[in-house]
Amino acid sequence: ASVKFIIMSKRKRSRDEDSEVHQRLKEETKHLEKYTKKKTKEHNQEVKKLKHVETFYEKPPPGLIKEEEDKPEDCIPDAPGNEDARDFLAHAPTRGLWMPLGREVKVMQCWRCKRYGHRTGDKECPFFIKGNQKLEQFRVAHEDPMYDLIRENKRQQKQLWIQQLQQLLEDTTSDSESSSSTSSHSDGGKKKKRKGDKKRKKEKKKKKRKRKHKSARLSNGSG
Repeated sequence: ASVKFIIMSKRKRSRDEDSEVHQRLKEETKHLEKYTKKKTKEHNQEVKKLKHVETFYEKPPPGLIKEEEDKPEDCIPDAPGNEDARDFLAHAPTRGLWMPLGREVKVMQCWRCKRYGHRTGDKECPFFIKGNQKLEQFRVAHEDPMYDLIRENKRQQKQLWIQQLQQLLEDTTSDSESSSSTSSHSDGGKKKKRKGDKKRKKEKKKKKRKRKHKSARLSNGSG
C-alpha cells in the first residue's frame, strides 16, 4: 500500500509539473506574441514615417502649394472709386443661400457663360443647348394645357392681320380708281370747254369779216 501511495504521489507530482510547464509555455508564447505585435506596429509606423518623408521631398502633398485663384473682386478694375464694390465682392458669400434683395438666392456660377445665379445646363443660360426639338414640342403640346390656346390665339391673330392687309389693299385700289375717274371727267370737261371757246372765237371772227365786207360795200356804193 505504501509503494502504491508513493507511485501515485510521483505521478501526481509529474502531472503537476507538466501542467506548470505548460502554463509557463502558454504565458511565454502570449508574451512573445504581444512583444512581436508591438514591434511590428512600431516598425510599420517607422516605415510610414519614412514613406511620408520620401513622398514629401519627392512630391509635395496636395494643397501645400496654393495656385493663384481668380478672386471675385478682380472682375472690377482696381481704380479709385471702386473700393466699395471690390470690398463687397471680396466678402460676398460664395456658397449656401443669402438674401441680397430680400429674396433667397442660391449663389452658383455657370462654367459655360461664367455668370452667377444659375447652374450649367439650366434654361436661363444663354448657351443652353436644347435637345431634340420635335420631342420637346411634342412633350410641351401634350403636357402644357395652355399650348393649344396659345396656338389658336396666334392663328386668329394671323388671320386678322391678313384680313386687315387685304382691306387696306382694297381701300387703296378703290381710292386710285376714283381719283383716276375724277381726273378723266375733269379732263373731258376741260376739252369741251376748250372746243366751245374755239367755236365762239370763230363765230366772232366771221361776224367781224361780214361787218368789214358790209362797210366796204357801203363805202364803194356811196363813191
